[in-house]
Amino acid sequence: MIKTLLNIKIHYDTFTKSEKKIADFLMKNPNSILPLHITELANSCGASQATIVRFARRLGFEGYQQLKIAIAQDTSRHPINENISQNDQAGEIFQKVCTDIYCSLEKTKNAIDFDSLEKCCNAILSAENIIVCGLGNSASVALDASHKIFRLGLNAHAYTDNHMQAIATAHTTKNSVVIGISHSGSSRDIVQALQMAKRNGATTIAITNFGKSPIDKVADIILHTVSDETNYRILGLSSRISQLAIIDTIYSVLVCRIDNINERISQTELALQPKKV
Repeated sequence: MIKTLLNIKIHYDTFTKSEKKIADFLMKNPNSILPLHITELANSCGASQATIVRFARRLGFEGYQQLKIAIAQDTSRHPINENISQNDQAGEIFQKVCTDIYCSLEKTKNAIDFDSLEKCCNAILSAENIIVCGLGNSASVALDASHKIFRLGLNAHAYTDNHMQAIATAHTTKNSVVIGISHSGSSRDIVQALQMAKRNGATTIAITNFGKSPIDKVADIILHTVSDETNYRILGLSSRISQLAIIDTIYSVLVCRIDNINERISQTELALQPKKV
């Protein structure tokens, strides 16, 4: 995906209904835009000329002419098809995966609520114990989160078995933080784990994809990711990267906020030193 079309994809959800018609046409037919007059594009995508000009300006161009030249120049240098096909070479697939990851990170950056992120970090810092729950594709993210937090000397543990999640959250208190990671936000076991923790007075945090879902009702703090998972036969690729970006941000904030962080990190490194060859 080239720069201008990638920018269109990233901001797609913010466009009006008419602007989305223009975006859809450009993403499907990028190679045909150069010879099109603005009136021809308007007829092709069912939008007015004024909307096309407004659309171009939203993307940082002075007008339609500048927009179509940018797309034409980029498409002459790069392939445009974003969907992975069976005939793609490994290098082509790598480029498309990287594009989707970049797009998901940009969308997540625009969607995440920074106040909620701040509250999440403060809750973890003041908690006596931190429980991270994840199943399926989110299990590895949960393990990564607890590993990073635990290395800082905080009492963090991950549970990727639904029975263990139920047991762990049953013993939470008002001094506990429970983080549930679920891309769909509809994982029954993750929702029930947060529900149990919330009932016990614990602070509940959800890392989930943008949009209404059952996990919203049981989470005190919601950190949204945004990703398109329709380009692959398996799910959870770019969403997992967005989740990990949030986890890395939380870790970095904790490193900046813990007073004796250098001592804690040194203790961890010292304990691990004999494990290295």
